[in-house]
Amino acid sequence: IGRFIAMAMYHGKFIYSGFTMPFYKRMLNRKLTMKDIESIDPEFYNSLIWIRDNNLEECGLEMFFSVDFELLGEIKPHELKPGGAEIMVNEENKEEYLELVTEWRMTRGIEEQTKSFLDGFNEVVPLEWLQYFDERELELIICGMQNIDVEDWQKNTIYRHYTKTSKQVQWFWTYVKSMDNETRSRLLQFVCGTCRVPVGGFGELMGSNGPQRFCIEQVGKDSWLPRSHTCFNRLDLPPYKSYEQLVEKLKFAIEETEGFGQE
Repeated sequence: IGRFIAMAMYHGKFIYSGFTMPFYKRMLNRKLTMKDIESIDPEFYNSLIWIRDNNLEECGLEMFFSVDFELLGEIKPHELKPGGAEIMVNEENKEEYLELVTEWRMTRGIEEQTKSFLDGFNEVVPLEWLQYFDERELELIICGMQNIDVEDWQKNTIYRHYTKTSKQVQWFWTYVKSMDNETRSRLLQFVCGTCRVPVGGFGELMGSNGPQRFCIEQVGKDSWLPRSHTCFNRLDLPPYKSYEQLVEKLKFAIEETEGFGQE
């Protein structure tokens, strides 16, 4: 498969069904972070966020550098580091634990398949050639850009704490309509984790738990940047006070944010 994808890219051909954004990061040999887990396992992601934001010692929670997972109906232990089953997680080493468990969760059970794919790809297109791009640009190179139907997008969007007539919503769609196709694709990547629109249009967008329409929710203060929740196709759009402010904040979030703008 790796050779096939590389050959298609080499000859300027696009594939319809691409990969997850974390996999593109693996192709670029970039470090995976906790936010990369959200799109594939929201519950596990939320549990890591809880661990990060709470004091384990105050909660009286005993955790070790070891995890259990199910394989063919049998529960098996896995040490995140040598002797991990005997090393307790505390506030001092919690960050190391989160890094190790993130790496384990994102590679569990697919190490051999990933290596085979990357080896095959590298035989046709050297992986070092891809280092000039980020993961979002790599998706566009492999999958290409669709002509995005903004009317269909708008028709199949739902709102929370906003309405269709809210001035921030109207400003948002005015800005989207003024974008070129590449910027619209970037916006989709930011909110949905992919630039690809289903064959049936935006009405068939899928989230981590099944069908999930594009959603714009009012969250925060006008000094905040927009945030995205890729597993829910949701954009948290603060109540900005002007069109210019909305454009400035959204443009920065789409093009410059790495990590703190996405969950």
